[in-house]
Amino acid sequence: MSRGTAERVVPTPLVAASRQRRFVSGDRVFRVIAYGAAGLIMLIAAIFIIALVVPALPAITKFGLGFFTSRTWDPVRNQFGALAPIYGTVVTSAIALVIAFPIGLGAALFLAEDARLQLLRGPLSFLIELLAGIPSVVIGLWAFFTLVPLMRDKVDPFLSHILGFLPLFRGTASGYGFLTAGLVLGIMVLPIMIALSRDVIRAVPRELREASLALGATNAETTWSVILPYARVGITGAILLSLGRALGETIAVTMVIGNTMQISTSLFATGYTLPSVIANEFTEANGNLYLGSLFYLGVVLVLITIVVNVLARLLIWRFSGSARAAV
Repeated sequence: MSRGTAERVVPTPLVAASRQRRFVSGDRVFRVIAYGAAGLIMLIAAIFIIALVVPALPAITKFGLGFFTSRTWDPVRNQFGALAPIYGTVVTSAIALVIAFPIGLGAALFLAEDARLQLLRGPLSFLIELLAGIPSVVIGLWAFFTLVPLMRDKVDPFLSHILGFLPLFRGTASGYGFLTAGLVLGIMVLPIMIALSRDVIRAVPRELREASLALGATNAETTWSVILPYARVGITGAILLSLGRALGETIAVTMVIGNTMQISTSLFATGYTLPSVIANEFTEANGNLYLGSLFYLGVVLVLITIVVNVLARLLIWRFSGSARAAV
């Protein structure tokens, strides 16, 4: 009997059953791979947390929650507190968002909505991606040699002269400090803000734009009343992702913030952030308590990141629920 004849005499139900068994076996393999990948992510996260918390136990045991409210950082007396670097982290990240949000949203609207200058979209998008790919140490080097003298000689004196009646703009302008570090962070998070916001705005259905314009709304009214409300969930996500980048940036901030453990209302004052303390003093740490305090700062930074992500999730749920209710 030939091979073709043998294939023709195989009962059809047996072939179908064989194929079904292969599909079921493939589903099981895929399920195992998927669950294994998810479990591996959880395992990596658990190992990371353990590796961070265990070395921090000497500081956690001695200082407890008072570590969050203490301003003292004295390695000689083994007294450590995280309030000053927490303050510096929050202030510099807030400055970065204040600078990056309006510029990033305006650039995203231009790239996504303005059809009159289509030839510029490609080069501008390339420049944004190029800026996002520049290493932070290079940006820090540029800021150290170019931005710091500019802030010291031009920008800080101008702000002090115009807005010196505010506590934020008083003090000696050295070029280093919270304002310079926040400006550097704003430059670094700007590509993220622009790219994500642009993609979200492009995802707005064209029918909504056309309906708004057909009802007599101008382009500005359409943008303000239709596009931005529809895209607010994605724009919020872009803001919070940018905030996450600003919270964890290390090298560039360390090079321009001045690295002084203090809390000051003046944006011209020097200070510290959580990542810059860890990077600047890790090699000098001697003793379990000093090293544990640096690891404790890492725990604090992780906790801040978790809080930011929880707030992001809550905001997205709230906005998504409002959008569904409106529909």
